[in-house]
Amino acid sequence: MAESSEFILTPEFQFSAEQRHLRSAVREFCAENFDERAVRRLMESDRRVDPAVWSRLGSELGVLGLAVPVDAGGAGGAGGAGGSLVDQAVAVEEFGARLACGPLFGTVYLSIPALAACPSSDIRDSLLTSLVDGERTAAFAVTDRAGTFDADDVAVTAGAGPDCALDGTVERVVDAGWADHLLVAARSPDGVCLYAVDATASGVERNPLVTLDLTRPQATVHFRDADAHRVAGPDETSEAIARALRVGSALLAVEQVGASQHLLDLAVDYAKTRMQFGRHIGSFQAVKHRLADMLVDLEHARSTAYHAVWALAEESPESTLAVSIAQATCSAAFSRIAADTIQVHGGIGFTWEHQAHLYFKRAATDAVLLGSAEQHRSRVAELVLDTASVARQPVPVADGTPG
Repeated sequence: MAESSEFILTPEFQFSAEQRHLRSAVREFCAENFDERAVRRLMESDRRVDPAVWSRLGSELGVLGLAVPVDAGGAGGAGGAGGSLVDQAVAVEEFGARLACGPLFGTVYLSIPALAACPSSDIRDSLLTSLVDGERTAAFAVTDRAGTFDADDVAVTAGAGPDCALDGTVERVVDAGWADHLLVAARSPDGVCLYAVDATASGVERNPLVTLDLTRPQATVHFRDADAHRVAGPDETSEAIARALRVGSALLAVEQVGASQHLLDLAVDYAKTRMQFGRHIGSFQAVKHRLADMLVDLEHARSTAYHAVWALAEESPESTLAVSIAQATCSAAFSRIAADTIQVHGGIGFTWEHQAHLYFKRAATDAVLLGSAEQHRSRVAELVLDTASVARQPVPVADGTPG
């Protein structure tokens, strides 16, 4: 009998020591500044963000622009921490676990990646630096179709030249109500360009919307002869926006993983302590099965989310496919885990006093941002199945079975 071969299994991905230290630092910061009491206070405040805490995220922790290269601003000097998108994802996962309040979606997930993909200029470099340092915030006023950009959907118009005026409306812009700046796609005489707009200037009207998730506000933005500064021309805009939407989708998936992990921890801890019929409910088979299913969903989501982040960081040609797989998987997993957490907690899980409903509402809101799970599954089918070819068609034989 031949001697059996020895197989060495190596992980596809492993966090570095620096990334583990980063996770620990961000987790500690979030525990101190985004506990449940702080989140409830912020979600009912006017701005939904503590400016001092936001500033510390940029200046003290340096986690708002981890994926921005140090030399991203060229001669202008604007730059980030010189880390990687994986580093940024590690921090975002911890933000998701705590439902960290603040314009993370508009600033970190979308605006910073978009500006980093734009050509260097005084306006772009200055704004990028202020966002990375936590001095200013931004919202991404660009209409998307399930996380993709189509120039035909742009309804805002712009005048000629790099400094011009904008007119038009963008619906349901996350974080727009209290952002300092807006990045806006507008149709100029030269084509669709990307502009930076001071959100507090005259000609900009922001109407806050009543949303299910109070921790992630949205607003409709009206531009009426609003001053704007071009940060990307017609040759760069589409790619800059597409890059931002892909990065934003991947980071949103990682955020969903962090929130799902927190919910699973809550459910497991409760199952270990809640008594019914003289036994801990975690000893009941039905509860065990539910928790096991939640763990499977979570690990599947984590794998797809970090694979998407890795694919974007490595500029893989499969990154678009990986991002859609991650969004389809993580949105569905977060929604199921949020619902199951409430079921494990029973009656207390339905109450306003318990934190589970905050995560349930975040899951419902995230499930439609940058495309639903169904839309991303459809895109996966288009990217894979619609272009697939069959090398050989099965030929039936006499008994009807394929040959």
